[in-house]
Amino acid sequence: MTALPARHDLHLIAESAGVDLAVLPYTARVLLENAAHLAATGRAEPGLVRAVARWGVGDGTPGELSFLPSRVVLQDYSGIPVILDLAALRAAAVRQGLPAGRVSPVIPAHLVVDHTVRADVTGRQDALHINTGLEFAHNEERYALLRWAEQAFPGLRVVPPGKGIVHQINLERLARVVAVGPGADGQPLARPDTVLGTDSHTSMAGALGVLGWGVGGIEAVSALLGEPVLIAPPRVVGVRLTGCPRPGTTATDLVLTLNQLLREYGVVGAILEFHGEGTQRLSVPDRATIANMAPDHGATTSFFPVDDETLRFLRATGRDGEHVTLVESYCRAQGLFREAGTESSVRYAEDLSFDLGDVEPCVAGPHRPDQRLPLSAVPRSLTDAGSGTASRPAAVGTPQDGAVLIAALTSCTNTSHPASMITAGLVARRAVELGLTVPPWTKTSLAPGSRTVPAYLDEAGLLAPLEKLGFGVVAFGCTTCHGNSGPLTEEGARAVTDSGVVGTAVLSGNRNFEGRIHPQIRAAYLASPGLVVAYALAGTVVRDLTREPVAVAPDGRPVHLRDLWPDPAEVAEAVRAATGPGLFADVYDDLFEGDERWRSLDVRGDDLYAWPPDSQYILRPPYIDTAGARGCVPDEVTGARILVLLGDRVTTDHISPVGPITPDSEAGTYLTGAGVPPDRLGSFGTRRGNHHVMVRGTFANPRLRNAMAEDGRPGPWTRHHPSGEPATIHSAAERYRSAGVPVIVVAGREYGAGSARDWAAKGTALLGVRAVLAESFERIHRGNLVGMGVLPLCFPAGESSGTHRLDGTERINLVGLSGLRPRGTVRVRVRRADDSVTEFEATAAVETAREAEYLRVGGILPYVTSRFAEETAR
Repeated sequence: MTALPARHDLHLIAESAGVDLAVLPYTARVLLENAAHLAATGRAEPGLVRAVARWGVGDGTPGELSFLPSRVVLQDYSGIPVILDLAALRAAAVRQGLPAGRVSPVIPAHLVVDHTVRADVTGRQDALHINTGLEFAHNEERYALLRWAEQAFPGLRVVPPGKGIVHQINLERLARVVAVGPGADGQPLARPDTVLGTDSHTSMAGALGVLGWGVGGIEAVSALLGEPVLIAPPRVVGVRLTGCPRPGTTATDLVLTLNQLLREYGVVGAILEFHGEGTQRLSVPDRATIANMAPDHGATTSFFPVDDETLRFLRATGRDGEHVTLVESYCRAQGLFREAGTESSVRYAEDLSFDLGDVEPCVAGPHRPDQRLPLSAVPRSLTDAGSGTASRPAAVGTPQDGAVLIAALTSCTNTSHPASMITAGLVARRAVELGLTVPPWTKTSLAPGSRTVPAYLDEAGLLAPLEKLGFGVVAFGCTTCHGNSGPLTEEGARAVTDSGVVGTAVLSGNRNFEGRIHPQIRAAYLASPGLVVAYALAGTVVRDLTREPVAVAPDGRPVHLRDLWPDPAEVAEAVRAATGPGLFADVYDDLFEGDERWRSLDVRGDDLYAWPPDSQYILRPPYIDTAGARGCVPDEVTGARILVLLGDRVTTDHISPVGPITPDSEAGTYLTGAGVPPDRLGSFGTRRGNHHVMVRGTFANPRLRNAMAEDGRPGPWTRHHPSGEPATIHSAAERYRSAGVPVIVVAGREYGAGSARDWAAKGTALLGVRAVLAESFERIHRGNLVGMGVLPLCFPAGESSGTHRLDGTERINLVGLSGLRPRGTVRVRVRRADDSVTEFEATAAVETAREAEYLRVGGILPYVTSRFAEETAR
C-alpha cells in the first residue's frame, strides 16, 4: 500500500469542535473517529462528534455514546447462542415478508472454537489426539451449526477446533491495528481497528492499541446487524507506570498486583489508559497480560496506545510489512502514535501512578482474582478463607489439605507470553535434571492458546522436560481456565471422596471463582506458568516457597525455588532464539482450514437453518417472539416474590455455571428423561443451545449461597412462599409462573462479576425474573440484563437487603416503571409477612434512553423484530 487511504482527519475534527487533539486521551481519539464514521454513514447524528470531543476533555458528557466496532470476535460457548439468535431472527424476518439477507452481519466477524475441548486425558503422548477426538464426538451438532453459519452469513469466518484461544489468535493474527474498508462514499477508508467480543477478556487487544471490550451475545447480535452499541460515557482513568520490574518477577505478578489495587480503588466501568515511562519497559505480551484482565477489576477495557513496541510486535509475529508501514503512517498522521515525552499534555478524568518495582512474586486466591497473596502468605490462605485447615502439612507421599490436585498451564492470559512459557520450561528442565517428579495426585496439563507455544518450546529444547513432568499438550483451548478440567487423577479423586481432603488447583489462568475450575476443587490459585510448575512439584500449597524447599531430590538434597528459577537473561536469550516471524507465519497459514472431520460435517439448510428435530443441543430460542411479554410496559409490578436472596460478589459463574452436568441435577434429570445417556450429559457450556437445560442450570452452581435456602444449604435451593416449603430455584420459579406471580432477585455488591455470559441474563429472564435489586452491578452483566428485558435496580447508597431486613418472605411492588428513564427512580414497596409496609426509592441502573426503550419492549431482540415489522409496513 504505497499511499495512505482516505481517513477522517482527527486534527480537523477536534479543531472544529474547539478541542486540542493533544489533550484528548488516546481512547477518546479513537472514539472520536468512530463517532465521525457513524455520522458520515448516517448511523448517528452529526452532533455526536462534537459531544464526544467535548466529553474527551471533560467538558460535559453526551447522554449516550454510540459505538460500532470495525469487527466482532466470538468464541463457541457464547458464539453459538449468537448464531442461534441470528438464525431465529432471520426466520422471523422472512415470516414478516423480508428477504433472508436482511439478517446478515454488516461488519466482519470471526468465531474461534476454543471453549469446548476438555482435558480428559493427560500425561500421554496421544492426549491431544484423544481429547480432540472426544471433542468432535460430543459436539458434532454444534459444529455442524457453525459450518452452516459460515456459509449462510457472508462476513463470518470460523476458526475450527484445535487452533488456539480467541484472544491469543486475535493478538497474534486477527488484529490489524488499522482497518481499511469502504467509507461512506464506497472508497477505501483507513480507520482504527476496533472490536467487540462475546468474551470479557476481549480487552486483551488493547495491548496493540486496538480499542475493544467484552459484551453479551445479545449486544453482539445488535452490533453485527449494524446497530451501534450505546454506552454511558465512561471515565478514562490514566494509569501512569513508573520504575523497572524486579528481576525474577513476571507479567503475571504484575497483573495480579494491579488487579488487587484497581479493584480496591474502584474502576468499574472505566476505560484504563496506560502511559508513562514504565510502559516502554513492557513488551506487547506484557501489556496483553495486563489488558486481558481488565474485566477482573471491573474496568470496561485497558488500552496501550500504538508506539514503536507495537510495530516491533507486528513485525515479530509475521504481519505483512506493507501493512505495518500503513499502521505507522496512519497512526502518526492521526495523532494516535505515542511518542516518548509527549504524554504530559493528555488530560485524564483521574490519573493513578504505579511503580513496576513494587511488584513481587505472588499468586491470587483461593476464590477471586483480586485476592493477591505474596508466596509466604499462601499456606495460611486456606484457613483465612474458610476453605479448610492449613494446620496439617502435607506428609511425604500422602495428599493432605492443600494438596495440588490440578496444575494447569492454560488460558489466553499467560500462554500468550513467550517469556513466561519459556520460564516454565526452564523450571521444568532444571527439575528434571535434579530428578524431581510430580506427585501422583497432581494432574498436570498444557493447553496453549496458540500453536506457536509448543513450536517455540520445542525449538528451545523445553517441551520434552515439560512433558516429562506431565505438562504435555492436551488441547489448544481454554480447558481448565473455565472448568473443562476433566477428571482428577485416581489418587486425587480418592483423596477428596474417601479422606475429605481439601484439594486445590494452581493454574496460569485469569479466573478462579468458587466451583469454576472443578466441582471437587475447594480452592484455586492463579499463578505465573513458572510457579504453576513449582507448585506441581511441591504437590501442595501448604508450603512457603520463599523459605521452604519445593521438593527433595532423590539424593536427599532440598531443592528451593531459587534453585529452579532461571536468570532473566537466560529467558530473554531463549525467547530470542526460539521465536521469529517465520514461526508465526507457518502456524497461522491454515488458520481457517479444518481437518476432514470438520469438512465432512453435515450442513443443515441454506439461507434458513433447518432446525434438527429432537436435538438436545440445538433448539430454536424461545425469547425472540415472546420476550415482549416481559417488557416494563405496565406502571407497576405487583406482588412479586423474592426468588433468591444473595450476598456480595455473586459472579456469572454462580448464576450460570459452565461446568459438567451431573445426573442428579435438574438439568441432568431433564436430559436423561429425554433419552440422553448419563455419560453423555456434557456441560452447561456445550448445552447453551438448549434453553430447557440452561434455565434449569440458572443459579445451580453448587457453591451458590442463597440466604433463603434451608439451613444455609449451598447450591440451587430456595424457599417457595407463602408455603415456606424448600424447593429448587427452578421449581419454585415454575410454581410462581403457574400462579401468575412475578419474581425478583435481591443481591449485594458487584452483582454479576466475571464472564460476559449472556446466559446468566437469559436464564434469569426465562425464570420469570422481572428485576434484580442489588447494591451494585458489574458492567457486562448489567447490560445483559437490560438486553433481556430484566430491570436492574440499585438500593439507595449505603442501604442493602440487610438494612431493610429482607428475608424472602416479603411481597414487593415496583412502582413507576412506565416513566422509566436513565438513572431514574423506582419506588419499591415492601409488604412483610405481618402486613406492615415500608418503602424506599431505588435507582434504575439504566444508562441510556435506548436501554429504557429496550426494557419497555422486553429486550434488544424484540426491539430488532419490531423494526422488521416497521420495514414490512413501509
